[in-house]
Order: sequence, then C-alpha cells, then structure tokens
Amino acid sequence: MEKCKQIATQIRVDSVKMTNAAHSGHVGSMLSMAEIIAVLYEKILRVDPKNPKAPDRDRFILSKGHAAAGVYSALAQKGFIPEEWLSRYYCDDGKLMGHISHKVPGVEFSTGSLGHGLPVAVGMAIAARYAKSDRRVFCLTSDGDMNEGSTWEAIMFAAQEKLDNLILILDYNKIQALGFAKDIEDLSPLAERMQNFGWAVREVDGHSVEELYDALSAVPFEKGKPSFVIAHTTKAKGIDYLENTVESHYRFVPDEKIDDVIAKIRGEVK
Repeated sequence: MEKCKQIATQIRVDSVKMTNAAHSGHVGSMLSMAEIIAVLYEKILRVDPKNPKAPDRDRFILSKGHAAAGVYSALAQKGFIPEEWLSRYYCDDGKLMGHISHKVPGVEFSTGSLGHGLPVAVGMAIAARYAKSDRRVFCLTSDGDMNEGSTWEAIMFAAQEKLDNLILILDYNKIQALGFAKDIEDLSPLAERMQNFGWAVREVDGHSVEELYDALSAVPFEKGKPSFVIAHTTKAKGIDYLENTVESHYRFVPDEKIDDVIAKIRGEVK
C-alpha cells in the first residue's frame, strides 16, 4: 500500500501548487480526499490510460467537482494526461478547468453544481446492467452534495433498482462551503439512514489506505444492494493551519507559505 500513500502525498503537493498558481481553488476539499482518490486509481478502478474509453471500463464520477485538481493529479500520475498540464490549471490557456470536465482524458462527467453526480452514476449503473457488463460505477460525494434533494432521489431509486454495481463514497470531512455540516443540515445518524434507505454501508478512516482498500475491494457489500462507504476525513488534511476549518474551503496557499507547507506534506519538516 506504500504506492497509494505516495500517490496521496503527490495529490496534496500538486493540489497546493495548482491552486497557488491559479490563485483560486478549493484546497481543503482536495486534500481531504487524497487517500480515497489514490486507492481508487492505484488499486480499484479498472481503467486503462492507453484506452480511456474502453467500453467495459469502470466509471468514476467526482460529484464534488470543485475538488478537480486532486483527480487531475491522479490522472497525471497514472498517465492519462501529461504532467505539464497541471502547471496551467484554471488558467485561460490551460487544459484543466477549475471544476472537473469531461473534456479531460479519463474524466467521465463534468460536475460542479452539487447534486448532479449520483443521479448520473445511477444512470450509468443501469446502463451497465442493460449492456450485461460487469463494469462498476463509483461516485465520490461531499457533505454539501448530500444536502441536495436530487442526491436523495437517486439514493432511493438506486436501492429500488437493486444496483449492486454502484458504489457511493462520502468524503465525510463534516464541513461545507459556509459552515460545519451539523449546523447547516445534519446528516447523522448517517449510516442508519442509508441502511434504512436500502443501502449496504461501511465506515472507514478516510485517510487510511488500508481501510479504504479493504472496503472498496469488497464491493458489493451485499448482493442486490448499492454500496455506501462513509470515509471519515479531515478538511485540508496536511496543512496544519487550515485543517478542520471552514476557511479552507475557498482557500489556496499563498506564496510566502507554500514551500513550508509542501515540505511538511512530504514529511521533510517535523
């Protein structure tokens, strides 16, 4: 699992660099999901950078599209896109949009407005069933995403259709754009709610690549039920002055702090 840890570290470094260069981005959201993305692309997703449109590839949708830079980093590390593209993230002459875009090789669907990812993932899972394909559909969502009515409509429909080829992962850092989730629309008791809606549920430490791998490699958790992974994470994980803060949602690391932050992420400073 050492490779997954290395990919997660590079996702954090790239996300910090990319948002700094663009002077914009959602660095807190990118850093909380680093291990989730690393495990998906290194160990779980059946995708091929040499054939990114293979019909029976697994599908991955980043519903929290504002965290795009973290996925772009993984795509570059796995060979889907050139690494030099990262330096022009969110720039007028660049190829990488601020919110994730299907125009980028390896990206299935453009997202940004919350509540879009899971409904599309449900449609993809149904399409796979009709095609008699064994491809799986993974969707990564956020606290704010889970507030949307369209998300809960999709949750109900997926259970009714018994879509056990569908896996929803929540980057559960418990903070959204304007505050702590519990003060805006409390999701708890989340595991119980999702089980009552007909989903099979597991909870993991979202920064443990071992726990993530154990859960994601075991899907479907129950035959005839969609799988839900609650990954408990920390917003802005790796940047001590931003960790677990609401402010980290719209922040980037300024020039005067970037070298120190990257050194700490890499473990070069204790």
